[in-house]
Amino acid sequence: MTSHAIDLFSQRLPKKPYHTDSLASGLRIVNRSVAVKSRYIQPNGPTHQFFLVFDVDREGAAIDWAERKAPAPNITAMNRENGHAHLIYCLETSLRTAHDGSLKALKYAAAIENAIRRALDADLSYAGLICKNPLNSHWQVSVWEQNAYTFDWLADCVDMTAENAPKIDPDYGLGRNCTLFEKTRQWSYRAIRQGYPDYPQWLNAVIQRVDAYNLQLPVPLSSAECATIGKSVARWTYQRFTEKGWLDWVAKTHTPEIQAVRGRKGGKIGGKVSKRKPVADSAKTLQPWLDLGISRATYYRRKK
Repeated sequence: MTSHAIDLFSQRLPKKPYHTDSLASGLRIVNRSVAVKSRYIQPNGPTHQFFLVFDVDREGAAIDWAERKAPAPNITAMNRENGHAHLIYCLETSLRTAHDGSLKALKYAAAIENAIRRALDADLSYAGLICKNPLNSHWQVSVWEQNAYTFDWLADCVDMTAENAPKIDPDYGLGRNCTLFEKTRQWSYRAIRQGYPDYPQWLNAVIQRVDAYNLQLPVPLSSAECATIGKSVARWTYQRFTEKGWLDWVAKTHTPEIQAVRGRKGGKIGGKVSKRKPVADSAKTLQPWLDLGISRATYYRRKK
């Protein structure tokens, strides 16, 4: 079957994708020219997303998307025996999924992806690593939309009103990338200051942290994707969070003048001036005869 959408799928596959003819036999990595002959193939690499793929496990999955008010998939690859299918949406511009990409764009894409998944009632546990290969004749392949989608176009196809705006699912699809980025990024800012390790040691620590967070997900990302996130976070923080930079920041923000201003602000409680007396005046407050210039005995005699 030849079409623009099919050609686009073929051209954008990773150079060395995972592939297999049987999920039970495990995955292998090989050159794209060989992998395209397999029944299952990896559509996206670890750093870029060219396709949104949804796994729909019900009869008629390849044709009921219109009834569910979901956008038309570019390609569907259906199992002839049970009618289950993978629905593939081609993106006009790839989405950078590594940490140095736009987090705002990633969150936007994750929200749209989740909205489409809900409309299709697609499998929440689908990992997205491999899909039914539309280049293999084992599947019944159909092309519904020839043009690749922009995210704005996809957003127009789902309900994005304020009361129904799709949210990011932290345990599904691109939402998992957002979750790992956020958790690892926030952890790294403090962790790197604990000794300022050399880069190889720091890189290993960050990747281990990503792996630990990844294991908490119901459907974890692949080890290659975790390594990519770890490398991006480690490189970014190592370049910007140096020991000298930290000391310079402390020196600039903790001068005696700045500390004095903070101290005066601390003397105000709940927006009101504190009633506490200065320490220097405490002696006179406890010994009022000193203010009057008389003896203690004279003070109490006059008080009576």
